[in-house]
Amino acid sequence: MVQGVEINRTAEMLSYAFGDVFKGFDKVEAVRNIFGEATEQVLSRQRVVLYPRMGYLSVDGQSGYILVSQPYLRNGDEVYLYLDVIHELVHVKQFLEGKELFDERYSYVDRPTEIEAYRVATNEARRIGLSDAKIREYLKVEWITNAEFARLLRSVGMRARVGPSGDVRRRSASRRRFVLPK
Repeated sequence: MVQGVEINRTAEMLSYAFGDVFKGFDKVEAVRNIFGEATEQVLSRQRVVLYPRMGYLSVDGQSGYILVSQPYLRNGDEVYLYLDVIHELVHVKQFLEGKELFDERYSYVDRPTEIEAYRVATNEARRIGLSDAKIREYLKVEWITNAEFARLLRSVGMRARVGPSGDVRRRSASRRRFVLPK
């Protein structure tokens, strides 16, 4: 894991203070860049709610709480989980600024709030040493098409790699393959 960061992967389904589940994120440069001098204050007020269904992470549009799939918390790839937390913290900032997180005028990959969050996560992925192939794998989620994936890659400054069949190469749904070096 990233030095100084701990993720409580055995948390039960409840509401928690952010730091009870995600420790040390207040020291991560990417997080400090998101919130600036207010980092400690924002994270100390942030709540995390675990839910039992399969999924990933999201920010509740009413409360700003980070919603976390307990199965993903327990079994998901550590690096992807780390990057997802960074991504969702961008959405927390956007929520606090009053931005519309789920603006239906845009498709998921064209939504300005998603592009910003994916850019921050992509930059952090590069900082911690992920290859472009691993970053592409992280960015490819099962609910977007190949064309949308190619647009997302361009939006975050990456080239789309097209496979022999003409498809943009996809990441597996498990998101469990790569483990961050200690």
